[in-house]
Amino acid sequence: MKRLSAGLLMSLVAITAVAQQNKDNNTLLWKISGNGLDKPSYLFGTIHMLCKEDAFLSNNLVSAIEKADRVYLELDMDNLFEMFGAMTKMKMNNDTTLADLLTAEEYKRVKEHFESKKTMLPFSMLETYKPLLASSLLMEGGIGCDEQVAMEQLIMEEAKKNGKRIEGLETMAYQMSVFDSIPYKMQAQELLKSISIGDKDTDGDKEFSEMMKAYKDQDLEKLGDMITKSDAGMMQYQDVLLNNRNRNWVEKLKILLKEKSLVIAVGAGHLPGETGVINLLRKAGYKVTPVENKSNKVTEI
Repeated sequence: MKRLSAGLLMSLVAITAVAQQNKDNNTLLWKISGNGLDKPSYLFGTIHMLCKEDAFLSNNLVSAIEKADRVYLELDMDNLFEMFGAMTKMKMNNDTTLADLLTAEEYKRVKEHFESKKTMLPFSMLETYKPLLASSLLMEGGIGCDEQVAMEQLIMEEAKKNGKRIEGLETMAYQMSVFDSIPYKMQAQELLKSISIGDKDTDGDKEFSEMMKAYKDQDLEKLGDMITKSDAGMMQYQDVLLNNRNRNWVEKLKILLKEKSLVIAVGAGHLPGETGVINLLRKAGYKVTPVENKSNKVTEI
């Protein structure tokens, strides 16, 4: 399940082939041009949390933000009214809690595990949340460092420094509603699978470490390959969790890209694959090409 939880954080999608990238030129930054655009836009793959020492904006990404007219994230994280209003959407419907979905023994295991970890919210609140969200919070606490940084926050800070308006491709309320499409009982069982009390050397931990390394290596092919090995039961919800959102975003971008030059920053797993944003943009007639994404080197973008 840690594979799937990591996939939810990174918004990973299944991949059958990634012809657009080779191992010697891994990157998270892509240039969108052609199809009648006057100015190029840029697409960047994020991850929600990284250790502070691993988080950076490359010179080329900083340059792209500086030149862009507007910055788009998955959500407008600067809209506090929307963010606070969506908090209630994190809870399960009908006052359901984890205790309703698990046996007494299973519930005890989950409670003890959460209470032994450092999470932002108390278990009394988390047990009312949709279990896949709770699982994601657990994983954020398991990154293995004291100081963590959200890539979206770094991008927002850079955008504000350059006076760029920040918008969202979808609302948080919509994102939260997606989880209602997956039975809570199944989510609870997946959460149960993802915990391992007193054992830090599980296959799930190793897979999560590999996934984090793939992100830091900017290896979209590796990230996509790992998600194809995720839990088969949960993969039946790939369309509602990932693919449909990709299609919706590209339809919206067809309009937005005509009007302004953008930097679009979404979960890295939304980029590769047949139903990924890169391929969908190409099918829509755009030229999407890799841009070097290193912290100490600038190339012409």
